[in-house]
Amino acid sequence: MRFVVIVVFMLLILPGRAQQAALSVLPSSVTVTTSGVGWKKPWDKKVRPFITDDSRVVGHRLAQMESWIRVDKESGQHWALAAYGPTRWLEVTAGGVWGYQVDENSKRQLSYALPLVQAKMLLRPYVPNKPPGVGLVVGSFLPNGKGFFRPPGYGTFAYTTITQSIGKPDQFLLHLNLGGNYQRLPQGDTLIGTWGIGTQFRVYKGWNAVAELFSGDPYIPGTGKAVQVGYRYFFSDLLQVDMTVGQGLAGEVILPFWFSAGVRVVTEKFLHRRKPKETREQQKALATLLVP
Repeated sequence: MRFVVIVVFMLLILPGRAQQAALSVLPSSVTVTTSGVGWKKPWDKKVRPFITDDSRVVGHRLAQMESWIRVDKESGQHWALAAYGPTRWLEVTAGGVWGYQVDENSKRQLSYALPLVQAKMLLRPYVPNKPPGVGLVVGSFLPNGKGFFRPPGYGTFAYTTITQSIGKPDQFLLHLNLGGNYQRLPQGDTLIGTWGIGTQFRVYKGWNAVAELFSGDPYIPGTGKAVQVGYRYFFSDLLQVDMTVGQGLAGEVILPFWFSAGVRVVTEKFLHRRKPKETREQQKALATLLVP
């Protein structure tokens, strides 16, 4: 993944021919195309490091790797999530976070948490200028790890996703999330509500502006209300990068100003099915033809 991140930042700063050369050194299992967007190939233009999710899944037999960093005055986080689409309507994800926390003595302490497991079901895909798409997400962040990032107890989060597409395909998207995070803690169980409203609109070619207002992160409960803005650039349908800044607004825990940058790569490797082995009957028939 570090190798892929280096290639992505080369893409950001190099001219056109050099960009093609940079793309050529990506692993052979990573395919980059320029085909259009549609339900027949519903790859996930996922919104992380945005919190507000969209009503789309990675796609049947497609796999995705997304990684992003998030830095503020209190911590530095490196997230990595891997997703796979066993069907057209289901996406399963697993991953974790590691990094550092700044303690009361201004010293950085190692911290990590894993695994995060999640299933996302697409109930209805969104179509431009039609009724919105709808999805359902259920997952858990198990209390394994060390330091500040380790969840305090077992928890289960769930939320619905609603996405409305206006204008041309992916020209203007509006996302709405509503759900909750049920925490089983030593001091007692608690339910924390979560919601988010976000938007993405195309500015020029692959450049897209993004913004959101949310309350609570399903992955990190109790984070309060915050706003986040930034951009997302699509090199192709299978490769994108994004950068954002955010600031907490209200709540028991007000998030400090943060910066994040991420990369997302989708591979079509699993689309290529192996040829089935010949049956014994076929082998006998072939042998009969070969023997005079």
